[in-house]
Amino acid sequence: MSDVKVEQAPIALTEGAIKALNQIKKDQNISDDHGLRVGVKGGGCSGFSYKLGFDLPKENDQVYEVAGIKILMEKAHGIYLLGMEIDWEEGLNNRGFSFNNPNATDTCGCGTSFSA
Repeated sequence: MSDVKVEQAPIALTEGAIKALNQIKKDQNISDDHGLRVGVKGGGCSGFSYKLGFDLPKENDQVYEVAGIKILMEKAHGIYLLGMEIDWEEGLNNRGFSFNNPNATDTCGCGTSFSA
């Protein structure tokens, strides 16, 4: 897939998210062939939940790059994710990735489920 065109990413990663993702990639010996899959799936308390994890590119993926991190996204998911920011929170009550999605019309307390 070396001839894949890399476009402007529809999502953003904060500095904290970039640092956490690079650390995970290093700790788990994830190869550069993998990218960060960002997507949605049906389910969760509000209708959709986020998918986030390292994966190999698939045929129908759009490929982007954010701060040196390859982002993989199914084209159909773009309408739900356009303009979303992924952050890493490191607090007493919360530790993990958070999603700031301007397309979400409702979210739930878990922070990983939304409706659009």
